[in-house]
Amino acid sequence: MSAKIKNLKNIQNTTYSLKKLFEDAEDFLPLLGTDYIELYVGNAKQSAHYYKTAFGFQSEAYAGLETGLKDRVSYVLKQNKIRLVLTSPLQKDGEINQHINMHGDGVKIVALWVEDAKKAWKETTSRGAKSYMKPTVEKDEFGEVIRSGIYTYGETVHIFVERKNYNGVFLPGYKKWESHYNPTPVGLNYVDHIVGNVGWGEMKKWCEFYAKIMGFAQIISFTDDDISTDYTALMSKVMSNGNGRIKFPINEPAKGKKKSQIEEYLDFYNSAGVQHIALATNNIVETVSEMRNRGVEFLYVPETYYDDLLERVGDIDENVEVLKEHGILIDRDDEGYLLQLFTKPVVDRPTMFFEIIQRKGAQSFGVGNFKALFEAIEREQENRGTL
Repeated sequence: MSAKIKNLKNIQNTTYSLKKLFEDAEDFLPLLGTDYIELYVGNAKQSAHYYKTAFGFQSEAYAGLETGLKDRVSYVLKQNKIRLVLTSPLQKDGEINQHINMHGDGVKIVALWVEDAKKAWKETTSRGAKSYMKPTVEKDEFGEVIRSGIYTYGETVHIFVERKNYNGVFLPGYKKWESHYNPTPVGLNYVDHIVGNVGWGEMKKWCEFYAKIMGFAQIISFTDDDISTDYTALMSKVMSNGNGRIKFPINEPAKGKKKSQIEEYLDFYNSAGVQHIALATNNIVETVSEMRNRGVEFLYVPETYYDDLLERVGDIDENVEVLKEHGILIDRDDEGYLLQLFTKPVVDRPTMFFEIIQRKGAQSFGVGNFKALFEAIEREQENRGTL
């Protein structure tokens, strides 16, 4: 079977699965969206400056010594519906120090916005999830927030956040972060999806976790035949909640001639974890152009990728020469097309990176771009000596 036919089948299966999603996903855990993503980092102050400068995030809230915290400091950044929390330890040893020593800078918490955090904890733990945080009521003069949490792959956790009775900035214990330095946003709107890398043979286990524990449905599956180059391969399944607001692709390595990007990630992260965060924009050309001007490095896409682009994807609104100039990838499914581009790792270890994506109807994940994307990643691996 040709790659083109296999890709087409995947696209058709994706569209079919999305239409069946509301039937297949159990709605015992209604999720309203991504509340925040918390990274444990070596220096939160400097990391916050980077994400403000390079990604256009705005100062929102702060917690540290000045707010009564003795063991950690957190800076909260926001851009439209995206909220990042950057946390560093203030003392030696402890959980945060251990996490940074083991993984480097990386995602610890993927927080999900819910109507009822107590019910979310009860529903998930009763189905077998390991508890990270029992339902906890946090109060200040602006109201109350209820949070609870469970463990997922590696040391990553999901925090359920109920904030319907809260009118303050972010969470109790935080104060508004006033800053004179707020570079303009770059047009990032919301979290489109968050990708996790897991170990050999673990993809099925974690997909079953999201299906059983959280009521997600599998909307697409890619085998090593779909996601491979001459040297490396991986497998992936995409899990989504019932309303489609939360999508978690899960990757695992597959056998290849050389070390895949997933193996490289696992070697340096030392466990399963979040590989990349996909952020949506309404104008990827403007967003990517501005991010480049601010120092963000993206993967290199050869000009030959664009030689037969319109034959592969059909008519598009954008100028192909402009897309070529910025190295933006394009793919189409039955619902429309999408444009995407991936940064190089934004931390020193070759682990976490970001995807910038613009959807123009398409609901898939750029299967037609996988070969070009992974060849670009292999070039970076070769430069690092880890291929």
